[in-house]
Amino acid sequence: MQSVRMGKSGLTVSRIVLGCMGFGDPGGGTHRWAVGIDDARPLFRHAVESGITTFDTANVYSHGASEEIVGKLVREFVRRDDVVIATKVFGNMTQGPKGGGLSRTAILTQVDESLRRLGTDYIDLYQVHRFDPDVTVEETMSALHDVVRAGKVRYLGACSMSAWQFAELQHAADLHGWTRFVSMQNQYNLLQREEEREVLPFCRYQGVGVIPWSPLARGRLTRASDAETTRSRVDESARRLYDATATADKAIIDAVAAVAESRGVTRAQVALAWVAQQPGITAPILGATRPHHLTDAVAALDLELSSAEQHQLVEHYTPRLATGISRSRTGAAPATPA
Repeated sequence: MQSVRMGKSGLTVSRIVLGCMGFGDPGGGTHRWAVGIDDARPLFRHAVESGITTFDTANVYSHGASEEIVGKLVREFVRRDDVVIATKVFGNMTQGPKGGGLSRTAILTQVDESLRRLGTDYIDLYQVHRFDPDVTVEETMSALHDVVRAGKVRYLGACSMSAWQFAELQHAADLHGWTRFVSMQNQYNLLQREEEREVLPFCRYQGVGVIPWSPLARGRLTRASDAETTRSRVDESARRLYDATATADKAIIDAVAAVAESRGVTRAQVALAWVAQQPGITAPILGATRPHHLTDAVAALDLELSSAEQHQLVEHYTPRLATGISRSRTGAAPATPA
């Protein structure tokens, strides 16, 4: 497994990031398709043995259970200093001003809660899960700078937001000499390419690494357009993100299938290889709940798509609204951000 720098920063991550939203409490958490620690353990071990050293979670995933599982498995299988733990802040964990958002009080409270659940002294990459329009960018960036200065966080990252919002946050940091964001975690796949318009070019210009979520479009790119899985039946956020009836999407899914068949590989390998080979992409985040998910991810890094194949995969794409970007904590975003 190759390691790469996160943009121009000194942070080194594995070429595939293991997304841990699928680790949690299927009985009482926010994701009914999640797996508990006993099922997560062999997946985590497989990831470590495959050379994956970077693990992404969030405080809101399964109400903190994902962070707890990640922390326990890190202690079981690796040295803490040999891996990168990334987590997030923004979504509501409790009622009241300390429970969510990007105010100073929320950030200072929630970083300590994440450290407790993870069972670690520091977080390698602390990401704002969305933009908070109810708090000034100066308050947010000042608080984030303080948790870095306190040694609780090593690097800062941002997640799905408009390019102008990301620019405002970075400008506030530059203006006051505060810690900048080194990464952007956004939605990017063959069915949702709107980030190519502004966010991805801005990240390349700024030297910001990009670790896209949902590179397989919640699994829609890995199966026939009319096929269902347990997750697709219960994952409400997937229904908000992707229109199962879209004609253009079916054509893209069929193109993935055609390339996979011609190359003798899986659809997942083709879809993930396409994301990994796009300009400015540092490391796709793969959510794995089955061993073959990881096998496909590692194999995808060795799959070089030709120019003709890349054209075949993108020729049916049509402009659409960007999804997965929140306008407020009670607005358009899913209750549990990806």
